[in-house]
Amino acid sequence: MFTAKGKFAWYELMTSDTDSAGKFYSDVVGWTTHEMPGGEGHPYTTFNIGDVGMAGMLKLSGHTGWIGYIVVDDVDAHIEKAVEAGGKLWKPATDVPGMLRFAVMSDPQGAAIALFTPDPAMPSPQRPAPPTPGTIGWHELYTTDLEAGFDFYKELFGWSRLNDMDMGPMGLYRIFDEGDHKEMGDGGMMTKPPHIPVSCWNFYFNVDSIGAAVERIKAGGGKVLNGPMEVPGGAWIINGQDPQSAMFSLVSNKK
Repeated sequence: MFTAKGKFAWYELMTSDTDSAGKFYSDVVGWTTHEMPGGEGHPYTTFNIGDVGMAGMLKLSGHTGWIGYIVVDDVDAHIEKAVEAGGKLWKPATDVPGMLRFAVMSDPQGAAIALFTPDPAMPSPQRPAPPTPGTIGWHELYTTDLEAGFDFYKELFGWSRLNDMDMGPMGLYRIFDEGDHKEMGDGGMMTKPPHIPVSCWNFYFNVDSIGAAVERIKAGGGKVLNGPMEVPGGAWIINGQDPQSAMFSLVSNKK
């Protein structure tokens, strides 16, 4: 599951209230939660489909938001490359024994990412394939410089441009491929709109139905910021905010 280099392979929510966030995403996305053993003082919870982890969550006072982890074959070498390309290192390379070595960085425009190299002993169960509810369906970068932002990921991870969509006053929307040659690509990049204060990544979680998920968001104390909206390919999306103010998005083939 973590063998594809240069791809997003893990997602992590940093939140001020793990109990509330755990219930919210379980209800909205359909995940179950599991607290990992051995987390005394720093508990870590996974969001699962069945017994398979799809994302993680940890408590961090004063900060809420999702971050994506990209697989690399050598964390330390990629830190050096990223810094040379204008990125910044925020958390130095750290080992989680028996699991992974990781570092937290930001790209030259300030969007946070994490790099990680799995330990050979790390469990790697087979994940359900998208668009199974609970899987990750799309990755979206809002950036202050589309061309420079894309070049960073192209040079560091080998991503390629599939096509550019003209969104009129909002500029271009660049569809990118992480190397697995999906017909629709793996995500998109765009110049951030004014209401998004800083460059950031946004992740789309597959759900059973956008309409039903919208009702679950409202019932759970979250907000729908945009949508439902139909996108090319026939899928429906919303952009939302959880009760602790972390931004997230949902996608479904069913309205």
